[in-house]
Amino acid sequence: MAMMKAAAFLEKGRIEIVDKPIPDVGPNDALIRITTTTICGTDVHILKGEYPVDKGLTVGHEPVGVIEKLGSEVKGYKEGQRVIAGAICPNFNSYAAQDGYPSQDGSYLVARGLCGCHGYKATAGWRFGNLIDGTQAQYVLVPDAQANLAPIPDGLTDEQVLMCPDIMSTGFAGAENANIKIGDTVVVFAQGPIGLCATAGARLLGATTIIAVDGNDHRLGIAKKMGADVVLNFRNVDVISEVLKLTGGRGADSAIEALGTQMTFEQAIKVIKPGGTVSSLGVYSEDLKIPMSAFASGLGDHTIRTALCPGGKERMRRLMSVIEANRLDLGVMVTHQRKLDDIVEAYDLFANQRDGVLKIAIKP
Repeated sequence: MAMMKAAAFLEKGRIEIVDKPIPDVGPNDALIRITTTTICGTDVHILKGEYPVDKGLTVGHEPVGVIEKLGSEVKGYKEGQRVIAGAICPNFNSYAAQDGYPSQDGSYLVARGLCGCHGYKATAGWRFGNLIDGTQAQYVLVPDAQANLAPIPDGLTDEQVLMCPDIMSTGFAGAENANIKIGDTVVVFAQGPIGLCATAGARLLGATTIIAVDGNDHRLGIAKKMGADVVLNFRNVDVISEVLKLTGGRGADSAIEALGTQMTFEQAIKVIKPGGTVSSLGVYSEDLKIPMSAFASGLGDHTIRTALCPGGKERMRRLMSVIEANRLDLGVMVTHQRKLDDIVEAYDLFANQRDGVLKIAIKP
């Protein structure tokens, strides 16, 4: 039996390299040889035991690679072709998918008997590194490959498209959910990789005053390159007062929350205008409280929207077209490279945010 190396969750605080069999390919699957993947903040939540997955599961959900083997029913692709697949890889057969929310593809949970008395899991469309073996490995099996494989345009490097499967798609979803119109003022809380992509997405959608908030001046400098007009270090200024001053007391048209804390969520509500929108991207680890006065006791015509990273091959094609057209360069976010064998050290670097790290390209 042919074997491969994979980074597996073993227990709280332990993700390590193990040997696993190379997956068999079913008729609707594709086996991808991973050339580049990365570590996400969600993987750190898994490492810390804050998000539950099965012990022994291969983690990671951002695949860039080459088709090694195709299932008999997968048409229009060829072995040796460079492809990506979204972190969310729905099958598009579920009620949720056909209702316009493929990220919430609950049919996979039905197939595994994980719904009903076990409750509804709101990350149903997220399979890699959550419900099935993920991408921090030499190979990954892509289910429903016809719906999820997106060919990489000629001339684009792995690093240029590495953000597309998750970070870019999620950040752009935050901007899309913010109801941005041309000429809007948008505040983006947290300028990690997803927040930076939300800043870039807000610019592409027509916002003309983008206010980026973070406590790290280096990241705020990158935010300026991604399209921020104003940067605020929350350690040095009162963010709410400053936003109200910048908007002449009106408040921002929308705010994007990209961290997942009570403080940033609450500030996002406090900076928007009556009728404004809060677009939430953070992964929250505890219950949230909505401040009654800022929410106008529920009478302020506010909108709060959440998002799980949109997937599917059309979403991936669109994102890569933005990069191919030179509208955005996200390769600058790849600040470090490591071999798959060194992934334990890479997790330590990323989880502790040392050495100016934004994203690490993991090369099997």
